[in-house]
Amino acid sequence: MNKKSLKIFICIFVVSCFLKSSYSNASVTAKSLISKAEKAVSACLKDPDSRIRANAVEAASVGEKSVFLAKIIGLLKDEIVPVRFAAAVALGDLQYEKAENQLRRLLKDPDLNVRIAAAYALCRLGGNKSLSIIEKAARVDDQTVKANAAMLLGKLKSKESLPVLYKLKDSEDSSDTVAFNATEAIARIGDEKIYQKIWTMLISVYADDRYMGVCAMGALGGTKGANSILTMLDDEVPEVRLAAAEQLGMLGDTSGEFVVLEYLADPGRQDKIEAERCNVLAALAIGQIGTEKLAEYLPKLLKNDSPAVRLAAAKSIFVLAGRN
Repeated sequence: MNKKSLKIFICIFVVSCFLKSSYSNASVTAKSLISKAEKAVSACLKDPDSRIRANAVEAASVGEKSVFLAKIIGLLKDEIVPVRFAAAVALGDLQYEKAENQLRRLLKDPDLNVRIAAAYALCRLGGNKSLSIIEKAARVDDQTVKANAAMLLGKLKSKESLPVLYKLKDSEDSSDTVAFNATEAIARIGDEKIYQKIWTMLISVYADDRYMGVCAMGALGGTKGANSILTMLDDEVPEVRLAAAEQLGMLGDTSGEFVVLEYLADPGRQDKIEAERCNVLAALAIGQIGTEKLAEYLPKLLKNDSPAVRLAAAKSIFVLAGRN
């Protein structure tokens, strides 16, 4: 990849009650596949690698609450900052009111990233006064805090935060990650003035810019967003094509199915890192597109050697199970 390597974090289609794997003659029931996905995520939530635990929290937040809620709450006390951050954000996304006291205690966490994650969760629970905590954090010098603050403001979709986000996007002091997170947040809030900026990313000579542009255009959505993403389905870089397929699926457009099928049928020659990235994106795209042909690949992906790929497959299984 040019410029810098893509950073992808992680993050059941029922047909006559059965899913048939194209790699096996055996058929498995949807219930069995969901159970396997839950076991895969549960194992990752206890993994010694904090990055895997953090990614597992996001997948768990899409699954059955009764299975994962207690485990997510337990990770609010994890010794690693990104894990506590992910757990707080997940509880906000789940709008789990019974965790309010634990989240309020996190407002005194020694790390500012965790404090703004707790503030985000409390906002999702109706505590709008916590919004100012995140906006204030967006003005600090720490680039990681600023990037996380931008992302959280976008998830809250508060138009009041647009001036803060535009300042982050345009500031010379903002890192590439901060500027992109601010751009995507503005798009998520629905300010169409950001469209031209995102379009310039889509036509960049750098694959990383095009990948991020696809994600931002997916956040913007609408007819203009979907039509712009459609042009990326024939990009020369597989990660960009797969991301476009996933984003279109999120917008209710299954046009990218052929891209995912082509990749899964013939991944081509890839090094280990590139293969992992592509497999993660393909697995996530399956959940968003949701066709029967694609869902047949989930059992195989759920057995992948990479925890990131297994988590992506599990997330798609949860997403598709929720639709049905």
